[in-house]
Amino acid sequence: MGTALERSEAAAEVGRHRDALQELNANLRRSNAELERFAFVASHDLQEPLRTIASFSEVLNRRYGDVLDEPGRKYLSLVTRGAERLKLLIDDLLVFSRLNARREPPRPLAADVPLAEALRRLDALVTTADATVRSAPLPLVLGDESELTQLFQNVVGNAVKFRREGVAPVVEIAATREDGMWHFTVRDNGIGIEPTYVERVFGLFERLHVRDRYEGTGLGLAIVRKIVERHGGRAWIESVPGEGTAVHFTLPAVDGEEGSGGST
Repeated sequence: MGTALERSEAAAEVGRHRDALQELNANLRRSNAELERFAFVASHDLQEPLRTIASFSEVLNRRYGDVLDEPGRKYLSLVTRGAERLKLLIDDLLVFSRLNARREPPRPLAADVPLAEALRRLDALVTTADATVRSAPLPLVLGDESELTQLFQNVVGNAVKFRREGVAPVVEIAATREDGMWHFTVRDNGIGIEPTYVERVFGLFERLHVRDRYEGTGLGLAIVRKIVERHGGRAWIESVPGEGTAVHFTLPAVDGEEGSGGST
């Protein structure tokens, strides 16, 4: 049992470790808050000069495009495309930084609602790719509507974007009940992912393909996982190269709500 002095010293040592851990946690929270604030402010402040670049590039193309030689038109096109890519990156950085902010408690929400909004935002991409997106009525979940809209937009957008040459994209969305969670699956018939990379794709700025073939910022699935984990779920991928990919994620079910969703 030890002497009273030994017990006192042990208790003091435990107290010192506890105080050090609390200080470390406080410093970590402060550092994270500063990084989140920096990412938000930096991304926000970049918007104005970016709008200026995009605006004047458009003016140059409209007024002087006919008098520019071939190299001139090529250089102007590179400036315009660079501005577009930077805008996409800034938008995704803003989304990611805002995911660390405090939010209202999740509420019961039909998953069809954020899915419908996501498909509205993706209408041009889906139409251009001649894609088919199928889903049966989806269940009620506990969630944040704007975040779940972003989740579906990223997952379905990837499913359409990473399509096989000469094959019209087909995306199927299903949900099944597992304990207190809904297990969603978004399955496509696209190019697939090598097994080595199915976890890596959730990392920040991870790109598996050259930008000239597939546009993107490398933040899409990092945002997906962040949103899912904020809702108390998890996200993972199963894929067969050359056949397609299934993105899985779980979201909390509403107490007392039974049944299952599925694709049609």
